[in-house]
Amino acid sequence: RVSFMNNQKPQKPTLSGQRFKTRKRDEKERFDPTQFQDCIIQGLTETGTDLEAVAKFLDASGAKLDYRRYAETLFDILVAGGMLAPGGTLADDMTRTNVCVFAAQEDLETMQAFAQVFNKLIRRYKYLEKGFEDEVKKLLLFLKGFSESERNKLAMLTGILLANGTLNASILNSLYNENLVKEGVSAAFAVKLFKSWINEKDINAVAVSLRKVNMDNRLMELFPANKQSVEHFSKYFTEAGLKELSEYVRNQQTIGARKELQKELQEQMSRGDPFKDIILYVKEEMKKNNISEQTVVAIIWSSVMSTVEWNKKEELVAEQAIKHLKQYSPLLAAFTTQGQSELTLLLKIQEYCYDNIHFMKAFQKIVVLFYKAEVLSEEPILKWYKDAHLAKGKSVFLEQMKKFVEWLKNAEEGNQQLSSQS
Repeated sequence: RVSFMNNQKPQKPTLSGQRFKTRKRDEKERFDPTQFQDCIIQGLTETGTDLEAVAKFLDASGAKLDYRRYAETLFDILVAGGMLAPGGTLADDMTRTNVCVFAAQEDLETMQAFAQVFNKLIRRYKYLEKGFEDEVKKLLLFLKGFSESERNKLAMLTGILLANGTLNASILNSLYNENLVKEGVSAAFAVKLFKSWINEKDINAVAVSLRKVNMDNRLMELFPANKQSVEHFSKYFTEAGLKELSEYVRNQQTIGARKELQKELQEQMSRGDPFKDIILYVKEEMKKNNISEQTVVAIIWSSVMSTVEWNKKEELVAEQAIKHLKQYSPLLAAFTTQGQSELTLLLKIQEYCYDNIHFMKAFQKIVVLFYKAEVLSEEPILKWYKDAHLAKGKSVFLEQMKKFVEWLKNAEEGNQQLSSQS
């Protein structure tokens, strides 16, 4: 009996194979994109331009139609009114609908209403998320195939959907397409997109989204290589009414320049380059990237402190620090030509000594060393002591500085008396 069963098994696929073929043919007819498109377009035509009714129709249709398989067709219709041919044109022989983004009014309010339709649809059918993201990436690559008005509507809609989290900022990668950039399409589209995105949220929220997908330093790539400068970007977007985006990119550029400066500084120090060469390099970078002296002195301080392995014993670290900082004081002195820079350095020293417990008792010794080496002068030290210090370790450091500050005050009064007598 066992052998009879085994003999029967190979025959089974023949029968089910017949049935399967029939089912597949039926399925192909039932889920043909053209037929799917006709069903959606007919339903949209019946609902008319009432977008709440559109959202309800799409919600109900998901139970009957295969959204999973025909997500691209569905989104093509909702955006462009019908299935798009490669390049972004509507196929002539296809039926189309005017209940779509491209046929709607070109204003923010209308696009916000359309954004709600997409939100509801994707919330209801979560599996459409990926399909929608792919659709938007494709639409961005097709931008040249759309009219200026269609591009504007798509840009506004995309900005709103980025703001409410329906889309991820990684879709913006499509805008870096060489042809779109070269013809100025990417930059013009980005203006409308960022305007609606910032209108929904603010520049800080936009910055967070861009940072998450490592796009915070790539915005200048919206322009051809010969125009990828902060000046050009700033002028273009400021004139388009996006000053906050211009300032954001300028800040990003400065942050990048600061990181580069710190990295190079540490390399120069570890090589033991002469201070005059380091000073020259830093001054050129300051000029080129518009970096303030206060910023530079903070960078030099942290670079100087990171070039050495500090002793873990509190009684030895102060001695080690004084020896090390004495060596680098000419470098720091070159960038404390303003009272504000000296105060910045004092605050950095305070912060460092507080954050590194072994340095708690070394604060006063470092300040006195820098005073003697003419890195710091009386006025900023007195200002720091009076009201410009940080809260971090305040009582400890003020107590340490008490005698030295009294000495400074007396010396200052003595100097004033001498000058008044002369």
